[in-house]
Amino acid sequence: MSHLILTPKISEKAISLAEQGIFVFEVPTSTNKIEITKAIEAAFKVKVSDVNIVIAKGKLKRYKQVLGRQTNTKKAYVKLKSGKIELFEGSK
Repeated sequence: MSHLILTPKISEKAISLAEQGIFVFEVPTSTNKIEITKAIEAAFKVKVSDVNIVIAKGKLKRYKQVLGRQTNTKKAYVKLKSGKIELFEGSK
């Protein structure tokens, strides 16, 4: 199994979702739900109930006359069956 980089998103929305048992991670754009589920279960020793994925398109930016685009990001909203992830301070 390849190593999957899971970056927790720490924001007001992510903390309020963590209190409800839904945790937000930023994942590579090439991953799928099955890989995310296996990586979270292996890394945090919890059981995953559901994974939802959101792809945020990169914004169009301009510097003087040069147009460019920021990179796309993928966020995974992970709901747990049992256990909790201690990275999120506001989670109960």
